[in-house]
Amino acid sequence: MAGMSAARGNGSQPQRTAPSVYGEDGVTIIGMIGVVRESAANQGATLSLFGGGINPGAEVPSGVDPDYILDFARTHEAAGFDMVLTGYSSSTPDGFEVAGYAAAHTERLGYLIAHRPGFVAPTLAARKAATLDQLTNGRIALHIITGGNDIEQRQDGDWLDHDSRYRRTDDYLDVMRRIWTETEPFDHAGEFYQLQAAYSQARCRQSPHVPLFFGGASEAALDTASRRADLFALWGEPRASIAERIADVRRRVAATGRDPAEMRFSLSARPIIAANGGKGLATGGGDPGADPAGDGGTNHPGRADAAAVGRAWRLLRFAAEGNVHDERLWMPIAAASGASGSTTCLVGTPQQVADALLAYYDLGCSAFIIRGFDPLADAADYGKELIPLVREGVAQRRRVGV
Repeated sequence: MAGMSAARGNGSQPQRTAPSVYGEDGVTIIGMIGVVRESAANQGATLSLFGGGINPGAEVPSGVDPDYILDFARTHEAAGFDMVLTGYSSSTPDGFEVAGYAAAHTERLGYLIAHRPGFVAPTLAARKAATLDQLTNGRIALHIITGGNDIEQRQDGDWLDHDSRYRRTDDYLDVMRRIWTETEPFDHAGEFYQLQAAYSQARCRQSPHVPLFFGGASEAALDTASRRADLFALWGEPRASIAERIADVRRRVAATGRDPAEMRFSLSARPIIAANGGKGLATGGGDPGADPAGDGGTNHPGRADAAAVGRAWRLLRFAAEGNVHDERLWMPIAAASGASGSTTCLVGTPQQVADALLAYYDLGCSAFIIRGFDPLADAADYGKELIPLVREGVAQRRRVGV
């Protein structure tokens, strides 16, 4: 691991200043990593929610492609991304292993590992994350995915209902935080986890621990996030809606006794770089009245599955109101896909898309999860102009105190 020979992090010798996976320039740019190269049948543009060929639609995945993982990671690192997100589902490769492998072959890039509580003990998950955080010199964060699809949950043997899953997540994250921060063995008597003399010798490289990302629109998700999360993840919605959601989350955080200023926010969108500024896209493509009806838990383009409706209805509602919001937020693909995952787009020249992202930054979003529909090629393209323009815009705001 690059640079680790100089970092003596065993707890008894001097350590360097604790790093932060967020970066140091006030904005965090996050991409997404794929693990299986596209087949000829689905090469190029894709609606894959996992990035690249991690979940090819045309064939059963053959496994894990180590060379492709490195191509993805190195492309993002060269393009100036701070992190990449490793996706999660009940059938895709393990994000901890993918992140560890890619981190061993990159110098600076961070890894946001999607992690679903409930399938390993929180004490073990905390030790795994702390160990990887040390081995990567502080390049790890966790994106907590509680799960909303009953059928997918049952593929891994989980039969809890939606609200029970969030109560379990709350208990789980309570234990994880204590494992990372308690200096003496402790007992824990929660609804889902009971521990005696729990303790970990493995400590996070970052202080006080690896960051916890969290998202969701339900009351159960918002309540859990307000108590446990470090960053709240938002889908690409119109700016007025984002401002309302940020204010709501901050109020909830304050009600728990935490400092609302400590909660960060991210925004997810798909940039489409158009030399003509996206003329013609504003009125063309997509059906803003796409039917959000469920289909029994499976996920098909054009329809939101039954469990996804809770998180998709907001995007479908905005799509029904119009193809374009706030000059650059383009909704037809979200409408056509049933608003499954990150399918809202920001369309324009690099400067126009950068200005759109900076408008969200001004509202309180200090991290952006961006990926294209041709993920590997688009990641490289974003590094040429879009990412530098966003960073320069943030730097200008910080210089004048905005």
